[in-house]
Amino acid sequence: MKKSRFIIIGSGWRALYYVRIAKALPEYFELCAMYCRSEEKAEKISSEYDIHTTTSIKECEELSPDFVVVCVTKSAIADVSMEWMKKGFTVLCETPVALSNEKADEIAALCKSGCKLVVAEQYRLYPVYSSITKIINSGIIGDPTYVSISLAHDYHGMSLARAFLKEGSDSKYKIRTRVFEFPSTETLTRYEKITDGRIANKKRKISLIEFEDNKVALYDFDSEQYRSPIRNNTIKIQGTRGEIVNNTVYYLDENNVPHTSQIDIQSHLVNTIYDNPNLSTIEEIESISFNGKELYTPPFGRCGLAQDETAIAQLMYNTALYSRDECAAPYSIDDAICDAKMSIEMTENT
Repeated sequence: MKKSRFIIIGSGWRALYYVRIAKALPEYFELCAMYCRSEEKAEKISSEYDIHTTTSIKECEELSPDFVVVCVTKSAIADVSMEWMKKGFTVLCETPVALSNEKADEIAALCKSGCKLVVAEQYRLYPVYSSITKIINSGIIGDPTYVSISLAHDYHGMSLARAFLKEGSDSKYKIRTRVFEFPSTETLTRYEKITDGRIANKKRKISLIEFEDNKVALYDFDSEQYRSPIRNNTIKIQGTRGEIVNNTVYYLDENNVPHTSQIDIQSHLVNTIYDNPNLSTIEEIESISFNGKELYTPPFGRCGLAQDETAIAQLMYNTALYSRDECAAPYSIDDAICDAKMSIEMTENT
């Protein structure tokens, strides 16, 4: 595939993920420009990251990118995405697709009319989670019936739970949610380590999602899990013939003899050029296999990207293909809207 050209609308924390991907994979992606709202921010970003920035929407349009990454505040994502869709561009927008059912329906109508939007729901493409999904789909634990998921917030968690339980975007469900506050020692923010032992109350959201086909998801998440070394991510998927707990699979063979096997994950640490403690050292997945069968190899080779950025890069690659009508949307608008509406309902039911 020829190199894909894209622009970024937005210049915050999440927008910089796309900058790092473009720099790591220059043979695949060309970042034409990043749109910033102020000259001051544009100059700062340009100087720090050695990229072209602009405060001109017209210039962005005239660059004629293959797709437009919309990476603005959650409250503005839907409107800004629709603005660029109506201009005729393929849009790859950050999550969630909308914060209200009304906006979600408006976007769905635009997509139905022929506008192109991909929501950057990357978690199903994480090397580990995509490999777990393959193990489930192989049938080794039978039909999945229950998942306890504590590793990603709101719409991300819903996307993964539905994937693990094989629930489509049209599945019927009901949700019950409670939010609790617990004291937790702070350790790491987006930008710095905290070592003074300060304690703050952190919200933990727990939801029970019951699907119409009697499958159940237990969602349990505290935002500290994204960065804190003392808050681990956990997952448990039960099926009729076994279960997966984190990286261990318990199952019955064809003779109903029980076995326990590990998901074999090979990785290495990469020291980067970034001072941010979240980015200075990352883990790059080299391969994943189970019972001798290969489940994952890096789609772009070894390039120094963590799981999150590897997954986003795959979405970017396929969004470019989608923009040229060479493949379907890499994450369907129906799935994205389902994730968003489930997240909205979780919030409304607290």
